[in-house]
Amino acid sequence: MNKLIGSLLMLATMTALAEPDARVQAVQMPAWLQRGASQVPLHAGLELRNGDSLITGTNARIYVQTADGSTVKLGENATLTLDGLSQQRAEQSLFSAVLNVAKGAFRFTTSALAKLKARDVTVKIAGATVGIRGTDVWGKDGNDQGVVCLIEGKIDMTGVDNRQFVMDQPLSFYKMPKGAAPLPVGPVDAEQLKKWATETEIAQPAAQPGGKWKVDLLTVADQTSALKAYDQWRAAGYDVHLQPVAHEGGWKYTVRITQLASRADAEKLSKMLKGVLGAENPGASR
Repeated sequence: MNKLIGSLLMLATMTALAEPDARVQAVQMPAWLQRGASQVPLHAGLELRNGDSLITGTNARIYVQTADGSTVKLGENATLTLDGLSQQRAEQSLFSAVLNVAKGAFRFTTSALAKLKARDVTVKIAGATVGIRGTDVWGKDGNDQGVVCLIEGKIDMTGVDNRQFVMDQPLSFYKMPKGAAPLPVGPVDAEQLKKWATETEIAQPAAQPGGKWKVDLLTVADQTSALKAYDQWRAAGYDVHLQPVAHEGGWKYTVRITQLASRADAEKLSKMLKGVLGAENPGASR
């Protein structure tokens, strides 16, 4: 019995150690991964590394699950680079990360259970530095200003003017106009917060690990044409796959998107992509 308990504890420890620092939880395309000199479509379930940049296109969203149980959400036309990813395990595990938001909207949110875990996360956005220990914070680097909004918890701030202060009042925000001095921290009203929150929430069909449904975008008999379509869709930020299908003694080739969670999502995405890049009659299937 003691040996069994010991084996189970060892297995649990090995599983914990194997947990990636960060993993892509969901992708509302188009979105890309920039890793070194390579830029490829981002796919759900991908384990992320230090130096990875996540890039979203128009109307896109990304969710990233971090090892401490938090979720990083990225809005459209945004760029986020991950650095300092690490997990230290001594008396208490500690997750660390530096999130560089070059442009666009992000949200870092921690579930009630995950708040019990230790973290040391720094967000750099619009010239400001945000120190997070466990909280719910939204921010954006826009064309005309930067914003950091504390929804819940507490954050340590270093403003664009290098002034250090603490934000510990829920539903407060710090605004940084481009080319002007930052404004004092003030309260945010419910309507504005709702508007900001929608910028980082997935509201359209998104690929996610375990999704069983797919969208067949187009099927062609010519392999060269199929490869050209495949490359076009991937360059456009869609994680497509090329599936050969036997047909009357020969082959046809289908370009498809996979990992969709439901029939409804697959059918909706089919309608959204109809007419895009040669997808004249896309269809949903499992």
